[in-house]
Amino acid sequence: MKLEFHHINFVSEDVDRLHDFYINTLGLSDIPITSFPRPDETKETGYSGKIRFATDGKMQMHLAKKNLDVAFKHGEIINPVERGHIAFRTDDIAAFMAMLDGKGIHYSNYGTAFAKEWHQVFFHDPEGNIVEVHQEVTSKQTINETTTQEIEDSKIITDRSVWSGLFGES
Repeated sequence: MKLEFHHINFVSEDVDRLHDFYINTLGLSDIPITSFPRPDETKETGYSGKIRFATDGKMQMHLAKKNLDVAFKHGEIINPVERGHIAFRTDDIAAFMAMLDGKGIHYSNYGTAFAKEWHQVFFHDPEGNIVEVHQEVTSKQTINETTTQEIEDSKIITDRSVWSGLFGES
C-alpha cells in the first residue's frame, strides 16, 4: 500500500481572502475549481461550501469554508471542515481502512460525499489533529455501497462491515 503527502486543508469564514493571501503574497498558483469535481449537496450528504485551491507545483492547499455541521449531517464523528486537516493519497483505501481497524483507530468514512473522484476517510492523530487519507476512484466505482470492485485483476471489498468481519472484527 503506497501513501504520499497530498495537501493541506485550511478552513476560513472568508475563503477568497485566504486564497488571495496564498496567491498574491506567497506566489502560489491557482488550481481551477474544475479540477475538483464535486457531487451536489443534498439534505443527507455532501458539502457545498466554497473551496479554492492553490499550489507551489508539488503540494496543494485546499481552502474551504468552515462548516460545523458536516459530521452531524453525515452521521460521522470527524468534521474535516471544522478546523482543517492534512491529507495523504493511497493506492489502496480498503487496505488502509483495514489497517486502521486493526489498530483500533476510529475514523469517519465519507466515501465520495465531498469529491466525485476521491474516496476519503478522516481520523485523528494522537494529538487530535485531523488526517485525511483518500484514493482516486473512477465515476463507475461506488465505494459508498456494499460492493466488490475489480482493480488490476483482483477484488477488493470496499464496504467496511464486510471486510472488517474478515479480520475478526464486528
